[in-house]
Amino acid sequence: MLRRLLILITFSFTVHAVGLAQYNTQRLLDVSATALDNKDFVVVIQYCNNIISNRPNLYKAWFYRGVAKHCLGDYTGAEEDYNQAVKLNPYVHELFRERANNRMSLKTYDLATEDYSRAIALSPDNKEYWFNRALSRYYQKDVKQTRQDLQYILKRWPTLPNTYALMTETYLNANDTLNARRWVEKTLKVNPYDGNSWSILGRLCLRRNNWNKAEQAFSQAIHYTPNVVNNYTYRAMCRVNLNRLGQAMDDFDKAIEMDPNSFLAHYNRGLLGVTVGDDNKAIRDFSFVLRLEPNNLQALYNRALLLDRVGNYTEAIADYSRVINKFPNFWAGLLNRAKCYRHLGMTAKAELDEFRVLKAQMNKHLGIQQRWSKEKLRQVRKMNDFDIEKYDRWIVLGEEVSTPQYSSNIRGYIQNRRVSTDYMPMYFLSYQSYTNGVNDYQVSSKEVDGFNERQAPLHKLYVTCRTVPANEQQAKQYFRLIERLSERINKFSDPKALPSLLLQRAVAYTATYDYADALNDLSACIEQDSTLSMAYWQRAACLILSANNENTTASDELVIKKAIDDLKKAMALNADNPYLHYDLGNAYALQKDYARAMVCYDKALKLDSRIAEAYYNRGLVKIALQQQTEGLKDLGKAGELGLYDAYGVIKQVEK
Repeated sequence: MLRRLLILITFSFTVHAVGLAQYNTQRLLDVSATALDNKDFVVVIQYCNNIISNRPNLYKAWFYRGVAKHCLGDYTGAEEDYNQAVKLNPYVHELFRERANNRMSLKTYDLATEDYSRAIALSPDNKEYWFNRALSRYYQKDVKQTRQDLQYILKRWPTLPNTYALMTETYLNANDTLNARRWVEKTLKVNPYDGNSWSILGRLCLRRNNWNKAEQAFSQAIHYTPNVVNNYTYRAMCRVNLNRLGQAMDDFDKAIEMDPNSFLAHYNRGLLGVTVGDDNKAIRDFSFVLRLEPNNLQALYNRALLLDRVGNYTEAIADYSRVINKFPNFWAGLLNRAKCYRHLGMTAKAELDEFRVLKAQMNKHLGIQQRWSKEKLRQVRKMNDFDIEKYDRWIVLGEEVSTPQYSSNIRGYIQNRRVSTDYMPMYFLSYQSYTNGVNDYQVSSKEVDGFNERQAPLHKLYVTCRTVPANEQQAKQYFRLIERLSERINKFSDPKALPSLLLQRAVAYTATYDYADALNDLSACIEQDSTLSMAYWQRAACLILSANNENTTASDELVIKKAIDDLKKAMALNADNPYLHYDLGNAYALQKDYARAMVCYDKALKLDSRIAEAYYNRGLVKIALQQQTEGLKDLGKAGELGLYDAYGVIKQVEK
């Protein structure tokens, strides 16, 4: 009887524990779904990580995390999560839909078409799936099949406006403007509030130089879809030709405010700057374009003209020369370079350029066309048209189905933040605890924890790789700490206590950016106790920090070598510290010794697989080694672990 009672009690506790675990898991899934609805994608990833680590057989956790990664621009990581979700449950049509959408972003359109077909098989009455499959086929350049699919959709769902719009695109990009105009008018009859269709109509009018109608169409497009960047750019081009230059400049400024990396807006605003005489602003625009496309000769020539105009003849000659080297018979460029040479007193070179032009005029009877004639002002060219004679024409996108929308919501589309592609910093000792702003992962080191317990420092030591600027109270606290430690060091009676005091003061100096005194204290500490690995570790970090702070490149290589020596000594004393391996990887990466850096990051992650910064930096190293797919995976993992700047880098790399 007693035995049965014990079994019953044990069974009851087990059932209760299982039920509680199921309840907690379901609650986390519900919270994840709510976070998705609120576009808080980083939070979704954190919850799903928790679920997957305990219940990896739940397809929803993989699915939600995949959606979050996709929204953050980590398409490679999303693909892996979707694959796992489909493997666990291949009977949910939404899984195929989202994986197909993600594959569209990866531009694997054939696989996307397959997924939309599988989604249609599971949900044949879903018009979204039919349309998206037609769209993926359109991107595959299968225009015939696309039109057949669209005709089927129009028979089943004749009021679906996107169908008319895509049919318009098939004719628009085939240069069949008559049919394109016919279909876009049908679209606007079905849905006069479709901003994309108004944009298409505007582009059609732009091609025909019908500036008034184009401007009206783009205004309607902006009214219904105000977040589409290129609509502002195209309307600005129309307004220039309508002699509304102020409004045109406002539109260009708005486009660049919405998308600071817009090639189209910067280039065309540069041309407008030339027209209105805003030379310095135009130079900045063309310089931006050349940072994106260093070999864009039209932008280079326009910048040369502007530099010439503002009197910067040396740089103007450099730009002219690059263009002339590519196009030796570009006579306008030769004449302009000759004028610059004359301004600098380089008469011989000027006469040589002028003779080349004179000879060409005599042989071919060529006249030099005046810049910015009305006829040329009203011409446009496609973005991939690299005829140097068209240097002063507007550019338009060659093929465009829909323009990306801008978002500045950091808690949502955080991949749109402008982030640096520098390596994540080294780990070091600090009086601030580690935080990456999202993840609750705590950095810990046995040696540092033991130091805090045994030495009872005046302020607890932490390990971190990032600190926030100290406020007034914290700064006073650091300086008071330095004073107290200095008093103890000056009066010390126990030699065994000196290394501890010197190390603490070095950390305080580091916190107040006094790297020179920190290095002095650390060297003194090592003289007193050469077995204290933390001192070597902190000295290596301070060496790198001091080099970065002083911006001196002459001795950088020597400083890095010293830091590497210190890190190796620290590792000899404490080989199981993953942060030492990570820091050594950083030092090698700074030397561009990527092979050794990879080995160090691998070792760091083997010792602690939760170091987001190690994945991040290893991802950058792999990209530097042309291993882009593997590098993007590592960056995606860094983002998954809470280092959300990785998503911004992923977006930049994929662009």
